[in-house]
Amino acid sequence: MKRLTTLVLATLTSTVIANTHTFDINVSKTGADIQPTMYGIFLEDINYGADGGLYAEMVKNRSFEFPQSLMGWRAFGKFEVRDDGPFEKNPHYVRLSNPGHPHKHTGIENEGFFGISVKQNKKYRFSVWARCPEGGKSKIEVQLVDNDTMGENQSQAGTSITVEGKEWKKYTAIIDNKHTKNDLSLRLFLRPAERGAGLVTTDLEHVSLFPTDTWKGRENGMRKDIAQALNDLKPGVFRFPGGCIVEGTDLESRYQWKNTIGPVENRPLNENRWHYTFAHRFYPDYYQSYGLGFFEYFLLCEDFGCEALPVLSCGLSCQYQNDIRDEAKVHVALDDLDPYIQDALDLIEFANGDASTTWGKVRADMGHPEPFNLKFLGIGNEQWDYKDNAAYTARLKKFLDVLKKQHPEIKYIGTTGPDSEGEKFDILQPKMKQLKVDLYDEHFYRNEEWFLNGGTRYDKYDRKGPAVFAGEYACHGKGKKWNHFEASLYEAAFMTGFERNADIVHMTTYAPLLAHEKGWQWRPDLIWFNNANCVKTCSYYIQQLYGKYRGDKVLKLTEGKLPVAGQEGQDGLFASACIDETRNAIIIKVANTGDEAQSLNLNFTGKKKDLVFKKLEIITLHTDNMNEENTLENPYLVTPKLELQKPDNMVVVPAKSFQIYVYNR
Repeated sequence: MKRLTTLVLATLTSTVIANTHTFDINVSKTGADIQPTMYGIFLEDINYGADGGLYAEMVKNRSFEFPQSLMGWRAFGKFEVRDDGPFEKNPHYVRLSNPGHPHKHTGIENEGFFGISVKQNKKYRFSVWARCPEGGKSKIEVQLVDNDTMGENQSQAGTSITVEGKEWKKYTAIIDNKHTKNDLSLRLFLRPAERGAGLVTTDLEHVSLFPTDTWKGRENGMRKDIAQALNDLKPGVFRFPGGCIVEGTDLESRYQWKNTIGPVENRPLNENRWHYTFAHRFYPDYYQSYGLGFFEYFLLCEDFGCEALPVLSCGLSCQYQNDIRDEAKVHVALDDLDPYIQDALDLIEFANGDASTTWGKVRADMGHPEPFNLKFLGIGNEQWDYKDNAAYTARLKKFLDVLKKQHPEIKYIGTTGPDSEGEKFDILQPKMKQLKVDLYDEHFYRNEEWFLNGGTRYDKYDRKGPAVFAGEYACHGKGKKWNHFEASLYEAAFMTGFERNADIVHMTTYAPLLAHEKGWQWRPDLIWFNNANCVKTCSYYIQQLYGKYRGDKVLKLTEGKLPVAGQEGQDGLFASACIDETRNAIIIKVANTGDEAQSLNLNFTGKKKDLVFKKLEIITLHTDNMNEENTLENPYLVTPKLELQKPDNMVVVPAKSFQIYVYNR
């Protein structure tokens, strides 16, 4: 976090100040606990967020299981795709044979995910399962190639492996790369094992390329820069794996967690629900390898020190894509839900059971004998009921009747559908209370006006109902549905309402989380990336600041006995306060959405004897251009600035800015 420069300070202090607002902060009586899960992350495999994104695999269609077996590959010479391979759920492989002429070549070349990028002096792990089906041995020459180079040699780096024998074996080699290069391909040549020897037929399966420097150094690992960015958010909860992919366009393409565990070579391909959803942003080669599966998600939760929140199918395919009148064709009948409920029971056992249980042993055999200590489970994503059909809640009830009885220690999460208000929301919200879910999941992608008018949304909620999980939200600018500072500022303003109402708001996660610059279908997004780098958006820094300065208990903050929530006479100000017991500090968050700077008198009321402040930290996120945003070319254009000063109850919050005041005792 950068220090605020003298020039910036001078600019802010010389700004014309419109009014003085007195905020009364009651320090004698603390309010609700702010849950450790209050600010978290949610990953859905949209925008190439998993394969081609967080998951560090660099080869697309590595097991030749796409419906077009060689999609992502160029094959040359004499080759054949076969389907009797060593892995039951991934039976396809490529057979390479002698092309029949000494000046012809046989091999395959992979384009990666929008190309392959490598960095100078970094190492890359190539691996493949291979055999020589007729016996003997062969050599596979491995190259990272630049097909557009003006240099003499397309190959930029490489290695080789020697394949021997009729049995399938895994072969691994390290590519020692010397130069930073983008838009490369992975090319494999069939070569003689020794000088003067002939070409020997060779079978290749599960062709893989990873950087050796993955997050935590794991072989089946995550991209280090993206995982580090997620870790730096200080998340309290991690919701996965979706999103609409939980439902699937049809039941066959729904996300099935049991397919995502065990050896990666035998995790079956899944059709990504997003690959053909938008004809105007069309990616027909968007599939899920399941290399990033539930085991890896649980490991990431451990790494980040946050709670896991898996979401499972309730037996409904995506209702946006399937009419309820086709229920018999596209949804699971109520009487046929037992396998889906059993999947939920088995997941709890996989996460929490000891190694003597069936699914606990699966986890232990994967290298994690200790339980993951799962505490939360979501049933269904954006499902809803109709006036004449309890499509979702009837199914949810069947799940809860079983799950609550067998696992009362788990907190179960329902949903109020895809809308923040309206018919679906109005039908579902009271039903969540009737069904006694522990939390319900609200989603809202709305424009600036909605966020600015929603400052008191949760002040009006039923305090005796389930807790709230704002599981997907973002400000979508009207006519500007892309990342820019103004939308992020309004998100910050709205989030003061999360904190003020921490008695009922227990979880929040922005969405979507990730987007590839060449493969996005939905924006805005929290983190953008290409194959080489990632960039943290203004919205990212808002989320990070809330996570870093979460606090432990709410303090009541009012102006004229009213919450500071953009109400009449408050000049576009939104504010909340909390006490951070670890820091021994009082933290005040203020968003000024107005066009003028405002002077604040922070009036600490109640017991003041212990209120001796040693220092004041002021963190500011601000830019004069509301359309400005961090980009891959300019990643640090708008970042938080830190100023340290002597404690003072009088502060100035600049126009169009978000500030945090940390009064350290």
